[in-house]
Amino acid sequence: MPHKRFSDVIGRLAATIESRRGGDTSASYTAQLLSDLDRAAKKLGEEAVETVIAAAQGDREALTAESADLIYHWLVVLAAAGVSLDEVAERLEMREGTSGLAEKAARKG
Repeated sequence: MPHKRFSDVIGRLAATIESRRGGDTSASYTAQLLSDLDRAAKKLGEEAVETVIAAAQGDREALTAESADLIYHWLVVLAAAGVSLDEVAERLEMREGTSGLAEKAARKG
């Protein structure tokens, strides 16, 4: 299966994030973010910008590192908002086989 390593890592990371829910916010950065969706969302935005900058600059090493940060913070935001990876997967599956342009046009209507 292509990208199995990636999906395995994401699954483990999501489980680790969930295990930090309700944890000691003085000892866990993840617990801090999970307890403050606004802060977590802002951090996700910051990481997204850093990822874009790394890509635009053609900095492969920075893009790899920033992508990891982005994915971690995305998973934290999902968890903090109560959105499961299965819900995201379901939405992606609904879009499979649909042109990106057609899908965007359908959302506007």
